[in-house]
Amino acid sequence: MASHIVGYPRMGPKRELKFALESFWDGKSTAEDLQKVAADLRSSIWKQMSDAGIKYIPSNTFSFYDQVLDTTAMLGAVPDRYGYTGGEIGHEIYFSMARGNATLPAMEMTKWFDTNYHFIVPELGPNTKFSYGSHKAVSEYKDAKALGVDTVPVLIGPVTYLLLSKPAKGVQKSFSPLSLLPNVLPVYKEVIAELKEAGASWIQFDEPTLVLDLDAQKLEAFTLAYGELESSFSGLNVLIETYFADVPAAAYKTLTSLSGVSGFGFDLVRGAKTLDLIKSDFPANKYLFAGVVDGRNIWANDLAASLSILGSLEAIVGKDKLVVSTSCSLLHTAVDLINETKLDHEIKSWLAFAAQKIVEVDGLAKALGGQKNEAYFSANAAAQASRRTSPRVTNEEVQKAAAGLKGSDHRRATNVSARLDAQQKKLNLPILPTTTIGSFPQTIELRRVRREYKANKISEEDYVRAIREEISKVVKLQEELDIDVLVHGEPERNDMVEYFGEQLSGFAFSANGWVQSYGSRCVKPPIIYGDVSRPKPMTVFWSTMAQSMTQRPMKGMLTGPVTILNWSFVRNDQPRFETCYQIALAIQREVEDLEASGITVIQIDEAALREGLPLRKSEQAFYLDWAVHSFRITNCSVKDTTQIHTHMCYSNFNDIIHSIIDMDADVITIENSRSDEKLLSVFREGVKYGAGIGPGVYDIHSPRIPSTEEIADRVKKMLAVLETNILWVNPDCGLKTRKYPEVTPALTAMVSAAKLLRAQLASPN
Repeated sequence: MASHIVGYPRMGPKRELKFALESFWDGKSTAEDLQKVAADLRSSIWKQMSDAGIKYIPSNTFSFYDQVLDTTAMLGAVPDRYGYTGGEIGHEIYFSMARGNATLPAMEMTKWFDTNYHFIVPELGPNTKFSYGSHKAVSEYKDAKALGVDTVPVLIGPVTYLLLSKPAKGVQKSFSPLSLLPNVLPVYKEVIAELKEAGASWIQFDEPTLVLDLDAQKLEAFTLAYGELESSFSGLNVLIETYFADVPAAAYKTLTSLSGVSGFGFDLVRGAKTLDLIKSDFPANKYLFAGVVDGRNIWANDLAASLSILGSLEAIVGKDKLVVSTSCSLLHTAVDLINETKLDHEIKSWLAFAAQKIVEVDGLAKALGGQKNEAYFSANAAAQASRRTSPRVTNEEVQKAAAGLKGSDHRRATNVSARLDAQQKKLNLPILPTTTIGSFPQTIELRRVRREYKANKISEEDYVRAIREEISKVVKLQEELDIDVLVHGEPERNDMVEYFGEQLSGFAFSANGWVQSYGSRCVKPPIIYGDVSRPKPMTVFWSTMAQSMTQRPMKGMLTGPVTILNWSFVRNDQPRFETCYQIALAIQREVEDLEASGITVIQIDEAALREGLPLRKSEQAFYLDWAVHSFRITNCSVKDTTQIHTHMCYSNFNDIIHSIIDMDADVITIENSRSDEKLLSVFREGVKYGAGIGPGVYDIHSPRIPSTEEIADRVKKMLAVLETNILWVNPDCGLKTRKYPEVTPALTAMVSAAKLLRAQLASPN
């Protein structure tokens, strides 16, 4: 019985790639140093899977930044501004596309389906020239083969690549990147030919867009693409992999009708309904790669349940054609549980990180083949039972309070227009008020202080003194810059979700459970294992301290319940909305305590609201209903004079704008600059927005520093579609990952642009 892994984390068990990338970007190490770290990571991953007994081991799932950007490089589809003239694409152009540079903006970045992983959006037009620009897939296959490991090279499929692309700047918005399908297929043929020549016997094409609600024209593109490529497949086995949701019936029929394809991979964790399609009609003599081990969460697989599913599938496709697999790439989970020495034994027994999921896949495959490891299965069953019955999981008081929320709408009593009037009388802000999103740069010294306090190497008194000094510095800088609504900079916080999770019940934390978010940026999601409550105030001490340092409004900074949910590893033993309501109640109590302590502006970030939107349209209304309701629960009891802000990160918001309005926040700040200001198009199309709004005026994910004129021009575009009295001026996101030599001039330009426009708006001419 065969086993397969869709993909694997790249960063390394202790974020080795992150540190190598950042050292290279800072000029502290060479390209050769970076390549050495990458080669060592790849070889250790291949060896790990080979030693575990995995038959179908992926290659080309490693990346220096993102697999979609790697595909852009493979196709030579570099936007003109980067000056690519052909040949192998090197680090300079590759990282300029990803991060921008001193003179050129980066390409747009957005979320990979409904995950917290980001990809670099291809920019295409009718004149885009495609050429074989990166031989990475072939070179990595050869590297693995030299180590004695025969891998399955993984490519983003041509249709998914085009469907995830956008029209380049200056190209009509009506242009369909899918029209370029005949132009990209010759490059795919070259890659396939080289892989065959190198000895590859299988190739995996990832086509996750097949789980979306695609129309007939888009489905036809799959038939055309793989029909055209079929002649290149001679002598090869071809796997088309889907993941993240059920495959719709029409897409399933299209996919399983593709000739020249040897096997199909399905997510049977998030796509349980796909099982019915497989059972009713699966093509004869094709391989089924059954994704029964969850690639999105860190809970140990229920081996007995998975074995039962696999047994029913074996009866349909036959023992020789069934392959045990992960539901998707393990990129989205933490790397290795062996590095977790501080998790208590009980919780640890409930978990499986990527390395353990490899063992689960192999264990299930061996059990299907008649070589069941009874001790392994018995230990797994005991852990499953322990989790079901542990008293630390259930809090009846919390469950009762959350259940009581379902009958009410939880809206503030006054409409937003009246609230904004009351708030303006109290705050007395200028038109085009300036603010930032929350965090300021996290210096090495600041991280050292937090680390030493956590390890009990410095006293609480010394820790508070150090954080107070940092807050004072940040407040003074903002006053010098003449920013209108201040933040305390969040120096006491490691992460916007982990910080709150550490102070809530029902959460556990890993030491090295890092997951890649984009580029070198990693997050360490908390683990929600039980019912959630707030034992005591979490932010009031620091917010009131910061407010005492200035006469200007100081924002209280909170992370919203939906974002805490979506950016955690969430318990899978109850519906997600029930957990979200529990978190909402905890945040509500924090909001009330902040208001009682004199904080009159409170930001409740919902950066990940859009990210959690189900991929299938039929499921979206239910999600938006409980997600928006959860946000309203957090602030429904505050006074009219308390101004509630929220913030949202990279995503396409236009299709959920009415849900955003329904959140009923007083002010929303939202990513805008890197996505070519497409957010503004929703207002050009007639959507009326009466609350305050701050579309980001510059991209903080790039080291590039904008000019006053550039920001002013951007704000003028906003003024063309938004009322002057509701528009705020702010960066795209928090400043945590930037350095002060970048932050200070950028914010100086931002405030100067706001003042320039205020003067122009006040002029009678």
